[in-house]
Order: sequence, then structure tokens, then C-alpha cells
Amino acid sequence: MENLLQIKDLTYRKNQKSILKNINLTLQPGKIVALLGENGAGKTTLMRIISSTAKNYHGSVYVAGREKEAERKAHLSFTDGLTGFTDSTRISEIVKFYEVIYQDFDLEEFDQLRQFMRLDASSRLAELSKGMREKLVIALTFSRKTDLYLLDEPFSGIDAMARKKIISSIILWKAEKATILISDHFVNEIASLLDEVVIIKDKTIYCHKSTEEIRAKNESLEDYYEGLYEKEEE
Repeated sequence: MENLLQIKDLTYRKNQKSILKNINLTLQPGKIVALLGENGAGKTTLMRIISSTAKNYHGSVYVAGREKEAERKAHLSFTDGLTGFTDSTRISEIVKFYEVIYQDFDLEEFDQLRQFMRLDASSRLAELSKGMREKLVIALTFSRKTDLYLLDEPFSGIDAMARKKIISSIILWKAEKATILISDHFVNEIASLLDEVVIIKDKTIYCHKSTEEIRAKNESLEDYYEGLYEKEEE
């Protein structure tokens, strides 16, 4: 099976500081994968590099076999906030922008997700709480019919009940062959969705395992993840 995402020998420095080094990672189509690591481990940076938001890295990144940044962007959807829009911008205006910029944006899908998230299309960004903004970003992200979804801590401001409802529905929002890479602190809440986990530690890929392999040892994903750091402290 052809890899959907392939990263080869990736190194990234910023302000003369090493952020990521010797990153090698492959993800296949149709997977839901957790990207885990401590705060500052480089999870967001890696997603920004994959999405072509972060530049000046060394190494190769391929999405659906494409390496050029513009071509990679056409095959992925990234929860990169609502940068570029002012607080006075209405949700309906953001949707029109997405329709123009992204050929794969599905307006009907967005309307369904907007209703699911209980968002009013006439609302301005200034009227939205942090959690409501995150719901909007999730709705916009999944309204694109693409190959790879990058979700960077998408639930941090959403209340527990709504978070649970969204997580249980995520699998319905992607095509069968699409892959989701999700960075999240609520490991136990997303565990049931996951096919694989990727852990960034010491600026590189510390491990990449299937959830089946972890569970076969009668260990929860949360215990496995936390155990990596407990061993280091002993």
C-alpha cells in the first residue's frame, strides 16, 4: 500500500535552536493516528511543516506522493486557527472565503457540521468563545474532502460533553481512505478511535506503534504513554 504521508530525514531549526532532528515517518491511507509528546516536544511544528506553513527545514516531506508545497496543501486540511480573519468577520464570510480558496470545500457538509456544532452562520468571531471557535475550526477542516487531516490540539477549549460527542463522530467525517493525524492531551478520550500512535521525544520520533500492539500487552494507551516518562524519571 502506498504511503499517504512520508517524511525522510527531516531536521528543523529556528533561531539557531534545534526543534526537530532526524524525523522519519510514514503513514498509510485510512488511519487515525495520535501524535503525542510533552509540551514543546515539536508536535505543532511538525504539523506546520507537513502543511507547508513552516518553511526552511531540511529533509523531504511527501503527501499523497507530492513534495512541492503547493501540491501538498491541495491534499491536506489543517486546523491552523482562524488567522487572517478579524474579530468582526462573520462565519458566513469565512465560509465564502473557503469556497473560493479550496476547490474541495463542501458547503453542504459544512452546513451539517455547523448545525452539529450549534454554530450560527451570522455570528461574528468576536461573539464566539474559545470552545466555539475551536468547533468552527473543526467544522471548516472536515468540510474539505481531502486525503490528510491534521488536527493540532483541537479540543482544548471545548467542554467535556461536547468534546465526547465530537470525538465519537470524527470517524464519520472522513473518507474511508483519508488519514487523520491528531495531536491531543486527552489520550484516554481519543483512544478508541486510534489505529496508531506516534510519540515525539528528544526532538525525534521516539516510537511509532499500532494500538493493537500496545493493547496486546494488556496496557492502555494512556498508561503506555505515561510509562515512557516514568521510566526516564526512575
